[in-house]
Amino acid sequence: MTEEYCLPIRVYVEDTDAGGIVYYANYLKYIERARTELIRTLGYDKPALFDGLQFVVHSVEIKYRQPAVLDDEVLATAKLVKVSRTSFTIAQRVLRGEEVLVEAEVKVACIHHEKKKPAAIPDHMLEALKSAV
Repeated sequence: MTEEYCLPIRVYVEDTDAGGIVYYANYLKYIERARTELIRTLGYDKPALFDGLQFVVHSVEIKYRQPAVLDDEVLATAKLVKVSRTSFTIAQRVLRGEEVLVEAEVKVACIHHEKKKPAAIPDHMLEALKSAV
């Protein structure tokens, strides 16, 4: 079983709105980075596109609990929680210390790059994903 992947991030001016808090859409960028790095730990350097297949975000459920602010050090986390033949789901959080700022669940689907239709995750990757749940 793979542990929760943690990616440290510093909040910069470019991440904040006029009030000095992280703009809500930037949390999606933070969790995207953590999700990509989690897949990289499984041995897949370029997980967005390979062998005519592509991974795309199917859905995101996100809850904003507390804001991060300029110069905060936060952790974006990612943990595989479900794998099927054509998709996988990752539980994600953004933390400041022990405080949960954001919680999200992201479903990622595998599609044919050209056809844009659902496709089976290649067996070698499917096994790697399953072993990480």
